[in-house]
Amino acid sequence: MSKRVSTCLVRRRPALLRRQRVALLAHQASIDAGYTHATTLLRDLRAVKLVALLAPEHGLWGAPQDHARIAGARDPATSLPVWSLYGARLEPTAAMLRGVDTVVIDLQDVGSRYYTFVWTTALAMRVCARMGVRVVVLDRPNPLGGARVEGNVADPAFASFVGLYPLAIRHGMTLGELAVYLNEQHAIGCHLTVVPMRGWRRAMLWEDTGLPWVAPSPNMPTPDTARVYSGAASSRARTCRRAGAPRVRSSGSAPPTSTRNDTRRRSSASGSPASGFVPRASCRRFRSGPGGSARASRFT
Repeated sequence: MSKRVSTCLVRRRPALLRRQRVALLAHQASIDAGYTHATTLLRDLRAVKLVALLAPEHGLWGAPQDHARIAGARDPATSLPVWSLYGARLEPTAAMLRGVDTVVIDLQDVGSRYYTFVWTTALAMRVCARMGVRVVVLDRPNPLGGARVEGNVADPAFASFVGLYPLAIRHGMTLGELAVYLNEQHAIGCHLTVVPMRGWRRAMLWEDTGLPWVAPSPNMPTPDTARVYSGAASSRARTCRRAGAPRVRSSGSAPPTSTRNDTRRRSSASGSPASGFVPRASCRRFRSGPGGSARASRFT
């Protein structure tokens, strides 16, 4: 079983952030194996002060659809400012990082060049390099594994927010590996630390990790969706439409090689659309049956 690095950071390397003022770049999938969100894990670390939250495309809680611009807000659970990196700007400003010693990045990627989280990471790293702010990336499994690389490599002449640097469509790297590649091979030059996973192997698909899946974006409900995403987005690009996040919703669209009948794929959400947000405190009071768990969620 693979261990998420949020757990590795808290249990094995808590001194890494000691006496640091931290901004966290995260989303709703930034959880440990027990569904505890990274905001809670970092706030519980001794001598660490979490001062701000940064949100990628789809926002901190993953409700807005693809390409929807996200406004800044304040997180109702922590009262911390949430700075959007998918709104008027795609990278942090000096004001967002004022007084910050370290930016911690904890994002679940899906293994495709078209997914914007890697490029949000790259832009944040560039700004941190200019400002002298350290970057700590908490590595997470690539749901497609790391054994295969497929598709064309992006031409730098056509760089965009779905391909800022040369990268294959199915790149076969984790977010931590991508951060090291971009930092070293493309001279971003930030002070980068990657907290590695424990137990992950390159041949692993998501189901092999034993970890729970939380949709990193509204239309990525299962690992099967991640498996078909690269091809679907590529087809969309070839028809000269923006290849951002095609809405592959059906869990029945798995490739023929995916035959596991695993109940870990099945998930559901409940709540009131009128309220939209379920505070984490409410989830702590929830008492589930054997094999059940609850997490906070926001939806529209």
